[in-house]
Order: sequence, then C-alpha cells, then structure tokens
Amino acid sequence: MDQEMVVMNIICNAGEARSLCFEALALSRQGDCEQAQGKLDQAKQCLNEAHLTQTQLIEADQGEGKVPMTLIMVHAQDHLMTTILAHELASEIVHLHQLHRA
Repeated sequence: MDQEMVVMNIICNAGEARSLCFEALALSRQGDCEQAQGKLDQAKQCLNEAHLTQTQLIEADQGEGKVPMTLIMVHAQDHLMTTILAHELASEIVHLHQLHRA
C-alpha cells in the first residue's frame, strides 16, 4: 500500500465532500432543497470512499504500528473527521430549511 496515495485519497475525497456540503447549504438557503439533498448524497459517496480507505489503513496496521504515522497522515485523518461532522451538520440544516419552507 503506497502511503502517499492512500493519504491523498482520503484528503481529496474528504475535500470534495466538504465542498459539496457547503454547496448544499447554499442551495438550501436559496430554497432549492432538492438539489441540496443531491449534493449531500454526493458528499456521502465521497465520505464513504475516504472512510473505506481509512478502514484499509486500520486493517493494514492491525493495531501494531505497522503503518508509519506522519504529519500528513494525521492531517488526512483530521480532514476526514471534520468533514464527517460538516456533513452531519449540513444534513440537519438542509432538513430544517425543508421544514421551514413546507
């Protein structure tokens, strides 16, 4: 497993997901909750891809320190976790906008 490629996969997918979450927020603020939900669905797909890569890292490490921990690896993990939170919060806000407009 090429660690640089793994880290970039996590960062790129998490970054794309984060961008999609904020696009969803802008769309829902404008009243287009259907397209906003579509952006959240796309973001979830990116997060699933990043999470799968993270899981593969965990499996490769087996809790024995086999995967070297670098600053970029920590950055990738941090980026993923904050994006997961952003997705959860954006989903709730879009839902609130939907309720408000109904």
